[in-house]
Amino acid sequence: MNIGRYFNPAHISSGFIAPLVGYTSSAAIIFQAVNSTGASDTVVTSWFWALGLGMGLSTIGLSLFYKQPILTAWSTPGAAILVTSLAGVPLAEAIGAFVLCSLLITLVGLSGWFDRIMDYLPQSIAAAMLAGVLVPFAMHMIMSLESQLALVLAMMIAFFISRVIWPKLAVMITLIVGIFIAAWQNLIVWQDVSLQVSSPIWTTPEWSLSAAIGITIPLFIVTMASQNVPGIVVLRSHGYDAPAAPLITWTGITGVLMAPFGGFAFNLAAIMAAICMGKEVDADPKQRYRSAIWAGLFIIAAGVFAGSLTGLFNSMPQALVVTIAGLALLGTISSSLSTALAGEAERIPAVITLVTTASGVAMWGIGSAFWGLILGALALLIQRSCSPKPASTKI
Repeated sequence: MNIGRYFNPAHISSGFIAPLVGYTSSAAIIFQAVNSTGASDTVVTSWFWALGLGMGLSTIGLSLFYKQPILTAWSTPGAAILVTSLAGVPLAEAIGAFVLCSLLITLVGLSGWFDRIMDYLPQSIAAAMLAGVLVPFAMHMIMSLESQLALVLAMMIAFFISRVIWPKLAVMITLIVGIFIAAWQNLIVWQDVSLQVSSPIWTTPEWSLSAAIGITIPLFIVTMASQNVPGIVVLRSHGYDAPAAPLITWTGITGVLMAPFGGFAFNLAAIMAAICMGKEVDADPKQRYRSAIWAGLFIIAAGVFAGSLTGLFNSMPQALVVTIAGLALLGTISSSLSTALAGEAERIPAVITLVTTASGVAMWGIGSAFWGLILGALALLIQRSCSPKPASTKI
């Protein structure tokens, strides 16, 4: 057995960048959500421990079982909802609402209806939604030129050169260049980092109707509509065929187990997964699951050392993080746009999906990815129903 194949630099770098992007983009929201309950710092640490262990173990388990890069994540829009919905709610009742939400997710997975919905989703609309989810990352990279011109421009040049000469190492080389330049410009504040092992804290769930209505139902809806749908679309757009039902089921089971420690909701990852699925990760799609395994290991480490999380991610300049994310996702963005706009008949509905998703619009607590699918599918349905049917020919 060739042990070296498990230490492919491209797999390791993408596996590191994926959770780096995921944590830095939404960890602050988790802090806000926990703090709104009035919980102590040790409870905050426990939440990150539960989220890290749940995400990491489920990512590794599912990726190894299906031999596909399947990443799980916490529900970022769900966390945003919790920032307001948890205010004034006793912690035990909040935990009870999390358990109920994960039970609902598990039941949805076991029912199998999620698979049937995804089978009817047009490929062009799905690809357009994925592009809309990812395009803002590339836009944030370009906007970072205003604040950190030298850092961002150097990383972009390093990426464009290395992807021609060493395509498998392009992202890793770019990250190293970025860290070197950021350190040279004194943009990395290493003194904020201290090693702290985290400890889980059990909170016995309590059940209340108000928490079920105000927390469970909104959290369930946004997790399924804004997170799991894009997660499945990412898999399908890269040619992976793992069935949705068991994936959804396992995210629900993970949530049930981790909820008493603060794991409020788990779902299939979209952006983190896309980083581990591009051609630059591995020319062979069957080997890219190894990058997800590395991502799972890094996520577990982030959970175990959750006490150090704030200092570690705060030490990195934001421009570095958004730039490496934007560059790592360029390949997926381009392939998604190519698929979305390939057929002229579906091009306008796909563009509607793209711009709606990229807009970031959120209504009733549901994110733009869901509304992009709805508007795009509606436009396609109207277009098909109003199009003149070809006249029959008689012989």
